[in-house]
Amino acid sequence: MSFLYEKVLTKALYALDPELAHQVGLRGMGALGALPPLRGLMERHLTPKGGRPITAFGLNFPNHVGLAAGFDKDGIGWRGAAALGFGHVEVGTVTPKAQPGNERPRVFRYPELSAVVNSYGFPNAGAEALQKKLQSQPGRGQRTCPLGINIGKNKDTANERAHEDYLYSFKLLAPLADYLVVNISSPNTPGLRALQDRAPLVQLLSTLAQENKTIVGGPVPLLLKVSPDLNPNQLSDIVSVVGECGFAGIIATNTTITRPLGTAACATKGGLSGAPLLERSLHAVRYLVQASQGRIPVIGCGGILSAQDAGRFMDEGACLVQVYSGLIFRGPELAREIAEGLAWRQRPWI
Repeated sequence: MSFLYEKVLTKALYALDPELAHQVGLRGMGALGALPPLRGLMERHLTPKGGRPITAFGLNFPNHVGLAAGFDKDGIGWRGAAALGFGHVEVGTVTPKAQPGNERPRVFRYPELSAVVNSYGFPNAGAEALQKKLQSQPGRGQRTCPLGINIGKNKDTANERAHEDYLYSFKLLAPLADYLVVNISSPNTPGLRALQDRAPLVQLLSTLAQENKTIVGGPVPLLLKVSPDLNPNQLSDIVSVVGECGFAGIIATNTTITRPLGTAACATKGGLSGAPLLERSLHAVRYLVQASQGRIPVIGCGGILSAQDAGRFMDEGACLVQVYSGLIFRGPELAREIAEGLAWRQRPWI
């Protein structure tokens, strides 16, 4: 099936506008998730053989491989994604109010680089719409794998009031999430990355950590998603604040504003993902694990197109990995391939 995808289906998908191709894939996942017989068939075919369960953040994951936020912003296809062999699925980024995102075209595909540049800007139907959708679907304890919800701020919300946006979405969605991710690292919302500075970060994380104590059904694991473009001093601050505020972990990383020099990707604005991001993300994971002395779990995300790529993150100390752009270039069997590849590796983290 991977051969068929890479040699045949990709030609059809690459003929489409990249954003339209994304929507086709997402709607396909939604249809898969809505049809139990088809979902069961895919689960039997794509559930990793020998995939090793892992416990992290107090949650049980059937394997090490997750679908990163960004693919399914409104919770349309997460149940279908779970049937493709993923050990966890993260939806969002969702904002308090619905917003259209940035102007189109805003997605650019570079097959020769195995890279994608996007400037989406959090287009989504809003936190209340996601709440209603998830309330009608299996909840905590009834899912085949953990569901994460990734939250951000609206574009027109000033940074001084950003904590209000995150708190609003948190109150609506945390009771429905297995874990919740605070996204302050997308390059496509003006000023958002400034929230990674120590003072605003302390205010934001401490506000959410305090609210988390009041969640009906008990607190949920809180994670922070960070940029690959931070310097060592900034990463050290991240580790310090995450520890002080009692967050459960870090996802490293989001997309990068850097570009491979001399390539067509230099002509487009937005966040770059895919193969050119791999080394930056690995560096961030390595630094975060070492700076926290392994006390803060880190999920590796960025540039993973194979089990070998994923294994490099695990060797740096990541507890889980996530993929997104890899699906575009490798197809729907990627999660199974990576999970099985990791299970066969003999490493201390297994």
